[in-house]
Amino acid sequence: MGIVKEFKDFAVKGNMVEMAIGIIIGAAFKDVVDVIVKNIMLPPLTMLTDGINFASRKILLREAYIDSAGNEVAEVAIGYGQLIEVAIDFFIISIIVFIIVKLMNRVRDRGEDHKDPTVKTPKDIELLAKMSELLEEQNNMLRTTKKQ
Repeated sequence: MGIVKEFKDFAVKGNMVEMAIGIIIGAAFKDVVDVIVKNIMLPPLTMLTDGINFASRKILLREAYIDSAGNEVAEVAIGYGQLIEVAIDFFIISIIVFIIVKLMNRVRDRGEDHKDPTVKTPKDIELLAKMSELLEEQNNMLRTTKKQ
């Protein structure tokens, strides 16, 4: 019974739900980034590189041949082109994710503007601000009494 109770606590307290939500959002975010990279960023890059297919780039160590028994022996090659393609994709994806996170942070910072009266400040932040004001007032009072 202990393991069932532990699992119930794990599921009810939100850890499992939060993980599931994170995985689902991550998968959807991956799809968005893939579309941005493949359909928006790569076509102009393909025009700049004059349609070079990096995936087919390789250093041929041995060509394919047919041996004396009539069996085809595959070529041996170092395929460096796919590494170039993956590195370019990684670089573009990094830029896109950076831009998206930067925009999200900007929107979040606007939502947390303490000087904007239309945005409701959470209670814990209000209490901390009041405590800070009270401590500052107390420190000022102590300074003035020490000077006298």
